Amino acid sequence: MVEKVVVSDEEEKKEEIEKKVTKKRGRKPKNFKEEYSLNKEQTKFFVDLSKDNENLEKIFRLLEEANKKEFGKEITFKELALYGINKLTKKDLEKIQENSYSKMEKVHKLLAEYNQKHGTALELGEFLVKKLSIS
Repeated sequence: MVEKVVVSDEEEKKEEIEKKVTKKRGRKPKNFKEEYSLNKEQTKFFVDLSKDNENLEKIFRLLEEANKKEFGKEITFKELALYGINKLTKKDLEKIQENSYSKMEKVHKLLAEYNQKHGTALELGEFLVKKLSIS
């Protein structure tokens, strides 16, 4: 006799998520970079400004200014954020990406650009010696 096991869609999704979440133990390889994956089912976003008083004050000022009006409903942070997101250009995104680099990542980026431009295969040490004119 063969039994048929019925698994709901939710259970299948949970199992898939658990498979993705399980992490291997031990050290990561030296140049390991985890691939970014976007969860398109996410519908809520949280912005923590508890340690960023300057930007928090800026948001409060913008909200106060936006709501100084006689008519219309209250303008919320969500509306400010969505309006700002619509104004982002490709250059803005490039700037945001550059701001996310660590100092060493900036150096590695310069090295990769230099190697590509000059058709060389310099390693980091050689590149630094050349750039800093050390002999």
